[in-house]
Amino acid sequence: MITTFEYRKPTLEEAQGIVGGFVEMVLLPKDINVQVLVNEEGLLEDLPVNQEASELCGQKIVGPVVVLKGDAKWT
Repeated sequence: MITTFEYRKPTLEEAQGIVGGFVEMVLLPKDINVQVLVNEEGLLEDLPVNQEASELCGQKIVGPVVVLKGDAKWT
């Protein structure tokens, strides 16, 4: 449930389609070169826990996520 972009930035609409709603950015304190986009209302919508993303972020993450690296990072 992780979609990764490295060489191009996804559009907002594309990211929203992947996460299934409005996006919220989660920053990784140990890796400033990675941004993670999650569904802003994922907890309210009772989306399933995304174990792989939770391990990456060091906190509970639910639903599909978008990982941005390199040239794909949003500013």
